[in-house]
Amino acid sequence: MSTNTIHILNGPNLNLLGEREVAIYGIDSLDDIEHMCREKAGTFGYEVVFLQGNGEGELVDMVHKARTGSGLIINAGAYSHTSVALYDALMALNIPIVEVHLSNPQRREDFRHHSYVAKTAVGSICGFGAHGYSLALEAVASVLKQTNG
Repeated sequence: MSTNTIHILNGPNLNLLGEREVAIYGIDSLDDIEHMCREKAGTFGYEVVFLQGNGEGELVDMVHKARTGSGLIINAGAYSHTSVALYDALMALNIPIVEVHLSNPQRREDFRHHSYVAKTAVGSICGFGAHGYSLALEAVASVLKQTNG
């Protein structure tokens, strides 16, 4: 895998974007977001590996594969708030991680206020809908530029 690759991983139920709770998550589908991410990453000279999985173990496996890339953007969905296994997998990475949430978890149910993913990330982008992925790509590219000169 190229070191000019940014992995973008999406957790459970994100395959239903554009259909599920559009008042919270917006009208953009995951395919729409993927297309936008590929275009945006290209402007920074990066390729994208864009994946989605509904299972915790599946997402952990995706994180393991992301070790070969330059950076990771992750919207772990509900696993952000529950998965120690995902936290452990993310802690094994030596690349910048940016957490994304379409909604702002702090404005939602109390159980969403804690994120295991956030503890592993250089930063979190929340509440900007699909645009958050674009912001996350800018953030990862900026961190990589700073660390790689």
